[in-house]
Order: sequence, then structure tokens, then C-alpha cells
Amino acid sequence: MTRQEEFIQQNFRPVPKTGVIFVMHEAQKHGYYTGHPEWANLGQGAPETHALEGAPDRLGALSIDPTVSEYSPVSGAWELRAAVAELYNQRYRRGLKSQYTAENVAISPGGRSGLTRVAASLDSVNLGHFLPDYTAYEELLDLFRAFVPIPIALPRESGFQMSSEQLRREIIGRGLGAILISNPCNPTGHVISGPALQGWVDTCRELNCAFILDEFYAHYLYGSPDDPPSQSAAACVEDVNKDQVVIIDGLTKNWRYPGLRISWTLAPKAIIERIGSAGSFLDGGATHPVQRGIIPLLGKSWADREARAIRQHFQPKRDLMVQSLTGLGLDLKAGAVPQGAFYCFPELSGLPEPIRDGMAFFRKALEFNVICVPGVFFDVNPGQRRRIPSRLNPYVRLSFGPTLAEVQRGLTQIKAMIESI
Repeated sequence: MTRQEEFIQQNFRPVPKTGVIFVMHEAQKHGYYTGHPEWANLGQGAPETHALEGAPDRLGALSIDPTVSEYSPVSGAWELRAAVAELYNQRYRRGLKSQYTAENVAISPGGRSGLTRVAASLDSVNLGHFLPDYTAYEELLDLFRAFVPIPIALPRESGFQMSSEQLRREIIGRGLGAILISNPCNPTGHVISGPALQGWVDTCRELNCAFILDEFYAHYLYGSPDDPPSQSAAACVEDVNKDQVVIIDGLTKNWRYPGLRISWTLAPKAIIERIGSAGSFLDGGATHPVQRGIIPLLGKSWADREARAIRQHFQPKRDLMVQSLTGLGLDLKAGAVPQGAFYCFPELSGLPEPIRDGMAFFRKALEFNVICVPGVFFDVNPGQRRRIPSRLNPYVRLSFGPTLAEVQRGLTQIKAMIESI
């Protein structure tokens, strides 16, 4: 070990790569680059960003006025905060007495920043999180030591689903003061909706447990064209300043602008104040000109047209992937066909022995120019405290976020991989 390596080891801790960063790094070693015509990137969680039929025109330019190029308020530009509040009121709270205002909204520079602000604001509580769930939660839950992350293993037999009664038992039995969940879920595509979602909100209210929802895929809902274009736990809240419901969303997935790095958090005013204070030392706030430039995208008509276009465009890709994977022997158990988001999370136990493990499947797929994410990365394990082998080893996550042509290419190359063994 050199002196420099020893110095780094003594003064800096190893920071693990998230699952997606890891698989993209490995793919680059095999010759992948963005736009490579022979590769299928079914690993990265990114949606198509080009124009979709029926969607509003894409935002093509941002005007930068030097007079608003100063620092934005840490909690965000007031006009944008008000626009977010109005969108949620119009979509989910029509006719209800309690309404969101700009004071119930904080703007952050991206989804991970929004989640980090919330985590930094939590006190010494037991925070329940689910297995499987979003890979980036792992390091986030280990970074702040005020709260204790408590894993809750969702049952595989039911397609990784849980009822509100099961949730009640978990909150009481584990003494949970907060719950964190992605809904729709990354990676399974499961959606808690309707009476079930109302039951979760009611249970958390009754047991005084904060309910933190990552709703970054709330426009990706698959069903009838007559169904509402989006959903949110905001519709289940009784009093926006009393119910401890914290909602995080943004432009990244639901508006298909991942590069603009704008997210928002809705919560009671008192929680938003704490989140703003956390942002003052974590990130300093989102880019001011971008905040002002995206306000038109938050109009209800604009947002609903975008959501309907997403459903119309992404549902056929979902159906293609589900049909293809099932035909190839990848097991989507009952209840595990994705109802939302843009991922499939199949089990590999029906495949030939060499590729029944998610990491082995991933490495073999690279030889056929396909990127996926091994299931183990969704077995969120802060600080690697659990030492037992992951029950998610025999799973992979495959994304149908890319174009139809790229999804088809990836499925064709997976078929060739399986037939080669």
C-alpha cells in the first residue's frame, strides 16, 4: 500500500456504488456507451425523454434572466411552491376543506436531495423500510444516525405486497415512528392504491407514524384509459397540517426531465420548515432559473396530458416485456405483474443453472450487450448489518423505460443468451 493509499484509507470511508451506478460502470468495461446501437440498456431507471403522442410539447429552452440568477430561497421559489400546491389540490383535494399552500411545499435539486433532506430531518425514531425497494435508500439510511432503520421483508408469495392490517402489526410490533416506501414501487411495479392506500394513511394517522412516500412513478399506472391519470396519497390526507404524510416527487420520472434536477416535498408546514433548514446545509437549494422556467409544466391540464400519454406509450412496452419474459421462463409470480413504474422484477429459478442467480444473469447478459440490475441491490441493507445471504439473489430488475426498439432488442438478446446455455 502506498503512502497516499494509506492516507486515504485512514481518512475517508469506502462509499459503495448504488446498484445502477455499479451495473453501468461494469457495462462500460464491456464497451457500452449511451446510444450504442448494439446494446440494450434495461438497467438504468430512466424514461424516454422525447415527444410522445398526445403529450404536451417538450420544454425546449429556458430563459435566464440575470435579475433572478441570485440564490433561490432554500425551500424553493415561492411561485413554484404555490404551483405544486395548486396542482395537488386540483388533482386530489377538490371539495376538501383542508388545502395545500406554498408553505406545505419545499423544492429540492433532485429526488435524492429531497429524500436526503427528509432523512436529515428525522429524529430518533425507528424508521421502517421495505424489502425490496429502491437501491439508493441503502446508503441514505446508513448516513444519518439519529434514526434506526428497521427492515420489513415483504412476502415473495404475494408478489411483495402487504395489507394495512399487516402494516399495523409491523408498526406496533417494531415500535415504528416512520415508514418509507416507494409507491409505485421500484423495482416490483406494485401499486398501493384506492382503499388500500387510504388504509395505510389511516393506520399511520391512528398510530402516530409518519408516512414518507416516494411517488416518483405516480404517472406510470397501467389499466383502463378511463382510470385517473395519476395518483397520490395526498388524496387520503384529512388535514394537510396534521397528518404526518410526507410526499416526494419531481420532474425526473413523471415529467420525463431527469436532467433538470427538480423535486418537491409536500408535508405539514412544521415538517417543511425542518426540511428547509436541512437543505440549508445539505444542498443550498435548487437552481433558480430552472425553477421559474418549469412552472407551466405544473398546470393540471399539462400534467394530466403528460400522464395519459405516458400510460398510452408505456403500457404496450410493459405488456411486451411481461409476455416475453414469461415465455422465456422468467417467473412473474401471481400479483407481481407491474401495475406501475417501468420495471419487471422476475425470479430466475426456472432458468438453466448458470443464470439462476441475479448477479450471474447480469454478468452473462453483458456478454450479449444487455444491461440489467441484480436483485440483491434492492435488498436494502444499511451498513450491511444483515449477514445472511440475500433472498433476492434469484431476481433481476429489467426496465422498459427505453424506446420500444431498444426494449425489443434487449428481449431478443436475452432470448439468445438463454438459448446459448
